[in-house]
Amino acid sequence: MTTMAEQTAPRQTRGSEIRRHELATFLRSRRERIAPEQVGLPRGTRRRTPGLRREEVAQLAAVGVTWYTWLEQARDIQVSVQVLDALARTLMLDASERAHLFQLAGATDPTPAATCPSVTPGLREMLRRLEPVPACIQNSRYDILAYNRTYARLLGDLDAVPPEDRNCLLLVYTNKDWQAAVVHLEESQRLMAARLRASHAGHLGEPAWKMLLGRLKSESPEFRENWDRYEVVGNRSKTKEFINPYVGHLTLEHTDLWLGPQPGARMVTYTPKNEETRERLERLYEMAR
Repeated sequence: MTTMAEQTAPRQTRGSEIRRHELATFLRSRRERIAPEQVGLPRGTRRRTPGLRREEVAQLAAVGVTWYTWLEQARDIQVSVQVLDALARTLMLDASERAHLFQLAGATDPTPAATCPSVTPGLREMLRRLEPVPACIQNSRYDILAYNRTYARLLGDLDAVPPEDRNCLLLVYTNKDWQAAVVHLEESQRLMAARLRASHAGHLGEPAWKMLLGRLKSESPEFRENWDRYEVVGNRSKTKEFINPYVGHLTLEHTDLWLGPQPGARMVTYTPKNEETRERLERLYEMAR
């Protein structure tokens, strides 16, 4: 007699095979739509492949050519979230395409989504009520989970940043607009790396943390240098100075308001330290509206 488990196994195997073929087709279609010039590669005169070649995708995503070829051939191989993240960025996937990629691979995207279930309507209303004070909600990994309109324009245009890149560490180490807005950039970068290391102790081995650290180390020599210092700093209030591109110099008091008993999610506020900054924040708020 055939058991239920024996009947279910072929269906599960068939489902996995279908997903692998769908993933292969999806990757190939996304690869073929990207012109070499979009990623800084010369087109050349002998190019027959529409879009990018497999080896070019592999190089840009820092994965093995053979491994990526197997992926497009629907081979039964394991795919890490770090590799999926690299492929999503290399293939310039939007939020819906990125979600589709992870679903086909049977993986959970560890990056912050455009909406986060832990950010309740009540918390969003609090962010709105705090304006013109810039405020956002971050987790211990510096992912920006929600923010008000003034915060969106505090260091540039946060709305223009893809949701998966809305991370304060990534922005302060790799985003030119953010770097130009921070008055004491090197000090801020070093302090944030030390705070990240302090938080990292409670999340060793977690995929989202490994993926963030991998990106920072690969994209920023300054982060690698600061991370290798092994400095650890706890959370504390601090005066910060920014050169806002819209209203000029701002002097603000940074405060963390913890949303739970553990140092995880927090509301970050930037209150004005003087009347001039208060007036400029009000102007920034009116512009942001």
